Amino acid sequence: MMTAKPDLTLLLASPRGFCAGVDRAIQIVEQALKRYGAPVYVRHEIVHNKHVVNRLKTMGAVFIKELDECPDDRPVVFSAHGVPKQVPAEARRRDMLYVDATCPLVSKVHVEAQRHFKNGKTILLIGHAGHPEVVGTMGQLPEGAVSLIETVEDVARLDGVKGEELAFVTQTTLSVDDTAEIVAALQKRFPAIAAPHKEDICYATTNRQAAVKAIGAGADLVLVVGAPNSSNSVRLVEVAERAGAKTAYLVPSAEAVDWAWFDGAKRVGVSAGASAPEDLVEDLIAAIAERFAVEIEEVRVADEDVVFKLPKEVA
Repeated sequence: MMTAKPDLTLLLASPRGFCAGVDRAIQIVEQALKRYGAPVYVRHEIVHNKHVVNRLKTMGAVFIKELDECPDDRPVVFSAHGVPKQVPAEARRRDMLYVDATCPLVSKVHVEAQRHFKNGKTILLIGHAGHPEVVGTMGQLPEGAVSLIETVEDVARLDGVKGEELAFVTQTTLSVDDTAEIVAALQKRFPAIAAPHKEDICYATTNRQAAVKAIGAGADLVLVVGAPNSSNSVRLVEVAERAGAKTAYLVPSAEAVDWAWFDGAKRVGVSAGASAPEDLVEDLIAAIAERFAVEIEEVRVADEDVVFKLPKEVA
């Protein structure tokens, strides 16, 4: 005799998954393959998601770490996270066809940093050491022109600088709350510090964190679909736990779920990082529905209609 499946309320965060910058970067690789044929080389993971990378590999994309792995006569795409200035400079020197898939919201931070530098400011970048976006932003300016701030403690350690000499920018995929704390510490210590005209943390990061706060507050468990090297996905897990979720986990796909996490759970939240495709979310929901009698509640905090134009090389 079949036993009835236990009831489960699934709180589906919205918006979730792909943002406009990720969507544009993936389209750039797909269009480059259509226009120029395979292989098209891509410097670094185009976005931080193995499923996306593997699908593009099957289409003929070749992922490389550095430009010296790319032949002169094939197109190369730079990832959505942005690249240091010397990378396109080297491509131009070699007369290569390159397409820059840097997210326009990351490019905005690059422009801000350059503007502040021209105005004689010392730049503080709030971000995570080693993240490709941070490497790209610091690489827009001469060595030593940008100092990285990772924590409130780093603010306390700054010395030999005056507020009117300082400006700050931020990585686009940070925790909104953590960044607010660091910004508050900077502005308290240096009231004259120059701030971005508009928040650097991108709309998609902000919206996805707000949606996860909304589902996390009443959840026994929150699952975030995303890659462990995806900054915005890792932040979503932290946001869920802070919002009140009893437990929260990052899962690359449904296969990674430990079903023991569901023991005693009645309300389970699901979201996805900005580089995770929606079909992975659908697979996760289907796997949950095999085991539980699921009632889905969509929790929507914003509508997104942002679309970024493709560069002329592939438009």
